[in-house]
Amino acid sequence: MPTRNLMLPMVAVAATVAAAFSVRRALLPALGDVPAGTRAEAIAALPMFRSGRLRNTLPLDESLEAVGRAIFGERSEATQPESPLEYPADPLPETPGAFAVSWLGHSTVVLDLDGERVLFDPMFGERASPVSFAGPARYLRPPLALSEVGPVDVVLVSHDHYDHLEMLSVQALSDAGSRFIVPTGIGARLEGWGVSTAQITELSWWEEASVGALRVVSTPARHFSGRDALDRFGTLWTGWAILGTEHSVLFTGDTGMGPHFAEIGARLGPFSLTMPEVGSYDAAWTDVHLGPEQALAAHRALGSDRLLPVHWAAFVMGNHSWTEPGERLLAAATPEDGLLLPPPGMRVDFTAEPSTWPTTQWWPDTPFRTAAQAPIVSTGL
Repeated sequence: MPTRNLMLPMVAVAATVAAAFSVRRALLPALGDVPAGTRAEAIAALPMFRSGRLRNTLPLDESLEAVGRAIFGERSEATQPESPLEYPADPLPETPGAFAVSWLGHSTVVLDLDGERVLFDPMFGERASPVSFAGPARYLRPPLALSEVGPVDVVLVSHDHYDHLEMLSVQALSDAGSRFIVPTGIGARLEGWGVSTAQITELSWWEEASVGALRVVSTPARHFSGRDALDRFGTLWTGWAILGTEHSVLFTGDTGMGPHFAEIGARLGPFSLTMPEVGSYDAAWTDVHLGPEQALAAHRALGSDRLLPVHWAAFVMGNHSWTEPGERLLAAATPEDGLLLPPPGMRVDFTAEPSTWPTTQWWPDTPFRTAAQAPIVSTGL
């Protein structure tokens, strides 16, 4: 833990960045505020804070070679469908169910567990960007409007990238009275958008909070954060374990592969359902996204009964075809993995007969690269 003498310059730097952001935020409010004051001190005191920023347990490959591969790497001709996708959604019951899930595309998921409604990574906007005219645009229209999700008891945010945390969605949920549980530091973003401090709980890895009968635990992830070049690694990133009376769920958040999955499984598992991120991978950034095969390995390390893949089929955020994550999961999974493949908007009710759960391809046949053609293996393993 940093001494008080070391923390003072860290806090001063944070204050300078915050001042710069106050000007930028006036022009681009979607940037959100950066942690300052006691919140910056809390971040500097975290064990993963080293050399002026938050760090991963395993280092990330941030070489110039990796950047070059990202810019000049081979890109699939089918990174998005020829026309926008629209899928009819199953309506959600007004009262949350005992155990059900609705994947709304990318990483936005509605989970009903023990009578509580949990919303992961609310992103209902058209672009994953601080502006409306540039940045990754949707090719999947949200199957449900935010107003159709109904009362949300708690919103869980994995990190503050634009495809996971959107200002207008947050403001609408705040106005409806939802509670937010977020990684350390992201409370500054929310407060800057008008969310009441009383609605916000910030957690670091392995810390937990209660939501009704549920335990919500922040779990380690291997990724990064930031909504601007000035504040990369300035707020924490996390996964979420939701532990109910009979069932438990693990939402990995964005992450590369690492030993943290075995540790999560040992400490909190086994799980009834894992929701690992499976898309937006590339050989240029193997340390911050799993890819399909490593997502499957993580699922197995967690000791989970069923796997519902997320973080795909909504935005172009990689060089692979838009259907490739699903195709590679189908090729790699065994029946014991419990792979679920609901089309966007379908409500999977785990109290219903298992024969009704979706396990087959819902997308059109599209050329894709196999695992042998484009392997994704995180470094440092």
